[in-house]
Amino acid sequence: MFTAVNSKVVSVNLAHSGPVVARRGAMLFYTGQVHFQPHQVPGMGGGAGGFGGGGGFGGMAGRMLSGEHEATMIAQGSGVVHYGFRGIEALVVDLGSVGGQMRVEASRLLAYTAGVQASVVSVASGAGGQPGGGGGGLFGALRNAASGAMTGQGMFTTQLMGAGSAVLLGHGGIFELPVNPNRPVFVDPQAFVASAGQVSSTLKSAMSWRNVGRGGGESMQLECTGQGVVYVQASEQKL
Repeated sequence: MFTAVNSKVVSVNLAHSGPVVARRGAMLFYTGQVHFQPHQVPGMGGGAGGFGGGGGFGGMAGRMLSGEHEATMIAQGSGVVHYGFRGIEALVVDLGSVGGQMRVEASRLLAYTAGVQASVVSVASGAGGQPGGGGGGLFGALRNAASGAMTGQGMFTTQLMGAGSAVLLGHGGIFELPVNPNRPVFVDPQAFVASAGQVSSTLKSAMSWRNVGRGGGESMQLECTGQGVVYVQASEQKL
């Protein structure tokens, strides 16, 4: 439903796609009749998998979540809208071609069709809401929070499910890596963009007591296992 204008700009005809959700500030220009209004992803603010507002750990998680979600706008009408963000390369993905589900870092998501169900979920759960590499419960959440602090990834991520399409952002372009049960993929956390299908990720350390103090920039990796696709940007630069 999105059309690539060039490597950094996409367009969408709302008369054909229906409403579109995009990060605030990504609209470049439009023609025709288009109306924009603020949009909120389910799971933002009060809940997020049981780690919602209030005091203690729940309040801390809620505050962390608020910093890991990009403000979004929904576009409706019958016009054509062009989107881009800071001249960063964009990739259009048809969710139907990758099993109808994707997990993407909030900062890497440019736009998606509103027919796609989006929610903010804890990285402690795997694809489809199953337990992930960090384990469930309080201790799993704490482990994932520590992992997020070390790698630059957060404690929460955006989950997209259903039929429709999404646009990903990546410095230097994005390439796809197939993942299958016999072929896990290890990704630098700073280069990770998204995963699709039944893929779980676990933070791994390449450090040992014998090389402490001598490691380079590859001391931590995300081990991606399961069946699906991992999207990686050609850079370690953050958005």
